Amino acid sequence: MHKVRVIPTLLHKDFGLVKGTSFDASRAVGSPVQAIRVYEMRGVDELVLLDVSATLNGRPPDLVLIDELVDECFMPVTVGGGVRTVEHVGQLLEVGADKVCIGTAAIEDPGLVEQAASRFGSQCIVVSIDVRRVDGAMVVTSRCGTTLLERTVDEVLRSVQDAGAGELLVQSVDRDGTMSGFDLELLRTIGALSSVPVIASGGAGTYDDLVAAMGVAGVDAVAAASMFHFTEQTPFGAKDALRRAGFPVRT
Repeated sequence: MHKVRVIPTLLHKDFGLVKGTSFDASRAVGSPVQAIRVYEMRGVDELVLLDVSATLNGRPPDLVLIDELVDECFMPVTVGGGVRTVEHVGQLLEVGADKVCIGTAAIEDPGLVEQAASRFGSQCIVVSIDVRRVDGAMVVTSRCGTTLLERTVDEVLRSVQDAGAGELLVQSVDRDGTMSGFDLELLRTIGALSSVPVIASGGAGTYDDLVAAMGVAGVDAVAAASMFHFTEQTPFGAKDALRRAGFPVRT
C-alpha cells in the first residue's frame, strides 16, 4: 500500500489567505507566506496553493505572487487557479510548482490536459473535479462551483483520465469549509473508477474524517484547510491518527 499523504490546502485571494464555505472564500485568515512557513516547520507531505479569484475574474495565474510563495516551500507544492493554457502550466512549473492543478479548463476542454500531459508529463498534472449535490444527485461543476454541468461524474472522470491526468483532486462543494466530514459516497464512486491517485478534499473536520476517507473510500491522500486553520488539530496529529488506524504514512 502506498503511504498516505496529508496535504494542507491554502486558498489565496490577491495577497491574502482566505477561507469560507461551499467555495465562497470570503473570510480573510492571514498571510499565505506565514502559513507556508508554519507548515514547512511541521514537515507536511505536500501543499496545495489555489488562487480562488483567478478563474472567476478571468485572469491568468499571478506568476509573481506564485514565485514568491513557492520560494517559501521546501515540500512538494501543487498550484492552481486561472490555468487555461499549456503556456500557463509551463510558466507555473518554471517558477517552482511541482504539480499544476487544472479545474474549469480541464473539465471544459480535456484537450488541454492531453496537451499539458504530453509536453510536461502526467505526473505533474492534477485535475480538480468539483461536485455539488442537486436533489441528492452528484453534479460536476466548473468556475469555482458556480456552473452546473450536464455531464455525469463518470463521464468527466473518464475524459480527463483518458486525456492524461496524473492525479485527481476531488472536492465536495457542499462540504467545503463545513468540517462535517467528507462526502464518502462521492469518493467511493470516483475511487472505484479511477486508475490514478485520488486526493479527498472538502469537509475534513476531525482525524476520524481522514481515517474514514482512507478506510471507507480508499483514497490516496487527504487534503484539509479549515481543520488545520481553525482547530487545534495538526498535520502531525493527522498522520498519527492514520498510523494508529493501520495506514502507512510518511515520516
